[in-house]
Amino acid sequence: MARPRQLIVLGGGGFSMEDSPALDRYFLDATGKARPRICFLPTASGDSVDMQLKFYRAHARFDCVATHLSLFRPPGQPLDELLLTQDAIFVGGGNTRAMLALWREWSLDTILRAAYDAGVVIGGISAGMNCWFETCLSDSSGQGLAPLPGLGWLPGGACPHYDGEADRRPTLRTLIAQGHMPASWAADDGAALHFVDEQAVTAVASRPDAHVWRVERDSAQQWRETRFPTQYLVS
Repeated sequence: MARPRQLIVLGGGGFSMEDSPALDRYFLDATGKARPRICFLPTASGDSVDMQLKFYRAHARFDCVATHLSLFRPPGQPLDELLLTQDAIFVGGGNTRAMLALWREWSLDTILRAAYDAGVVIGGISAGMNCWFETCLSDSSGQGLAPLPGLGWLPGGACPHYDGEADRRPTLRTLIAQGHMPASWAADDGAALHFVDEQAVTAVASRPDAHVWRVERDSAQQWRETRFPTQYLVS
């Protein structure tokens, strides 16, 4: 029996933004493995060494096998061999546009899709949330927040840091009301949304006031925002 396709996307939080292990543990637990193998992709941050250290320090708390993939210092093995043997792949934050360009140059988008279809749990934070959707609200082009095409694995739009950056909420609402962004999922810092076979099934949070939101255009061509039921994960 084929394993379900799983995507877990964080608006913010996890090892790169907070001390709470709740979202990192949730990501690992989704594999169903007693000692999961997890690979970190820090492409969006330019393969930041600081982000790599945070990843390894955080995951030393868990019974897992942690590794990372740097495109600036490639491993001495084919990328598909590395990624297709993982139980989970976590994509870090940074510049979504630059990350997707590098992925396509290295055919990493194709390899990640093969891993996803094989049942590897995939997801990430910020850029690692944005990239899986048809479009996302991103500041990657250096000219403020604007729609950016993603890989299109998930329909509609995405917006991380919904409560963490002041311009996010009003910009997304305006773009959706004007028809420049499709109906979108938005996640606060500390909140994550779990998709199974491209269906949103669960939202979880590392703090009680963090939520996931559905933002759509209504019949009056205005925005409509609905809070998706979000479970607080006690650390």
